[in-house]
Amino acid sequence: MSCVHPPVSRGRLKPAEDSWRLGYVTGNLFSCPGDEALAHCISEDCRMGAGIAVLFKRKFRGLEELKQQNKKTGECAVLRRGRRFVYYLITKKKASQKPDYDDLRRSLEDMKSHCVQCEVTRISMPRIGCGLDRLKWERVSEILEEVFKNTNISITVYSLPEKAQTTVMREEMRR
Repeated sequence: MSCVHPPVSRGRLKPAEDSWRLGYVTGNLFSCPGDEALAHCISEDCRMGAGIAVLFKRKFRGLEELKQQNKKTGECAVLRRGRRFVYYLITKKKASQKPDYDDLRRSLEDMKSHCVQCEVTRISMPRIGCGLDRLKWERVSEILEEVFKNTNISITVYSLPEKAQTTVMREEMRR
């Protein structure tokens, strides 16, 4: 994976190695700063027909660009949109399947390699793998720490407030 464009310079000193952190925010993931990378999980078949993946598909488009990357389970496809990278963690072969923790870890390792190469230091994401895919956040957050602990990459996890989450899910079911 190449950076396609040179890394975005934020005019700040680069953080020291191992300054990684995992933070939490209640709110809309898409309201994060425009230069932060985004990440979420999809299947190899790039269906993105349910959950937050539908919103990523609508907002960032690029379905053909993703398919052309021909990424397999345990890898990470990438779109460049303006000043940000959008990471598509391939955690299962088909949309109808459930991922396992090893495939999630491998796709996160692949994303980390791209982040290091392209000097990405901030990623925002939902509680990856824990919505429709039913992974347990306690284990997913441990994997995030194991993968990113020796980096300068900060991850912010967004959760919708309970009412908003129910409303979004209801709206998605109607479409």
